[in-house]
Amino acid sequence: MSRLTEALGAERGRGLPPVERWDPPFCGDLDMRIAADGTWSYLGTPIGRPALVKLFSSVLKREGDAYFLVTPVEKVGITVEDAPLQAVDMAVDGEGDRRSIAFRTATDDLVTVGAEHGLRFVKSADDGVKPYVHVRRGLWARLTRAVSYDLLALGEIREVDGASVFGIAAAGGFHIVAPASEIEGA
Repeated sequence: MSRLTEALGAERGRGLPPVERWDPPFCGDLDMRIAADGTWSYLGTPIGRPALVKLFSSVLKREGDAYFLVTPVEKVGITVEDAPLQAVDMAVDGEGDRRSIAFRTATDDLVTVGAEHGLRFVKSADDGVKPYVHVRRGLWARLTRAVSYDLLALGEIREVDGASVFGIAAAGGFHIVAPASEIEGA
């Protein structure tokens, strides 16, 4: 386990089920929803047991724009308002292009930004930006507000392809957030 993931304090456990290899028959939609704030609910009631949410997240599968909970014998559809996971903690080591950034999700997934775990930034309705990190199998985690502020505090303005942009240097790359002209005080 790397220093970064150790710093995030998540425990090592069993691996995730191989949901990408499972193709069971569709059994209908379930009244389960993952709200934009990361709250999982069933029949309109929030699921209060973190261990149960962690279990459900381990069998979560994305197909196109649809989300399912799957087992080897059944697949049920669920509703996801934004991203199915929430990045709740961040650890940083180093600076500039050699910087390593790791995230822990609310369901204890650990990811380090790199080729398999990219960052993406989406303009929000209020002209802000919503950062996401790829976790696994097409599943993205939206960074909580506090983690978003911490990540964006690492940003800098650079020239990329002749344009001035604001972004985050990490894992040997530069992850563009927005044109520098859209950043306050640029």
